[in-house]
Amino acid sequence: MPEIKLKCSCGKVKGKTKNVNESSGTRIMCCCDDCQSFAQYLNQESSVLDQYGGTDIFQMPISNIKITEGIEQISSVRLSAKGMYRRYTICCNTPIGNTMGPGVPFIGVIHNFMDNASTRDEELGKNRGHIQTKFARQEVPTELKGSSLKIILRSLSKLIVWKIKGLNKPSVFFDDNGKPIAKPNILN
Repeated sequence: MPEIKLKCSCGKVKGKTKNVNESSGTRIMCCCDDCQSFAQYLNQESSVLDQYGGTDIFQMPISNIKITEGIEQISSVRLSAKGMYRRYTICCNTPIGNTMGPGVPFIGVIHNFMDNASTRDEELGKNRGHIQTKFARQEVPTELKGSSLKIILRSLSKLIVWKIKGLNKPSVFFDDNGKPIAKPNILN
């Protein structure tokens, strides 16, 4: 399975994935208001969001991410006290991805952190469609919408398999005690 290079826009944070291909994860375009708020928080709306307000995300096991340079440049924000950890670089505000708690083997890697723009469709497959379209900035054409039920079932089944396989560890975003490597800023 291909290894995908990871890199922030200024190059201070670098990493790679392992065991990634179209069947190993789920690629979606998320139009939810939280993803849009995260892009806005980073002042990266024009580079993160598409015309509908969707973020290109590849959901994969968190243990398949390795940061090789610049770990000290990683920070996080939560949009509420119990919200997802939204990881980004402090050097250039590049969004990295969204994670849940330390026991959950999941990260939704945001396209801006993947250094594979020219080969993304080949390596990760085409996205399965726009979801959470009720938050879209404009009407998403029917042919671009994903089946929310199919995507949810696929994501849940992958999460269960990843959990059974113990793919929540190792995690570059949580220490061995389950504490985040960077204390998140919690927004109200």
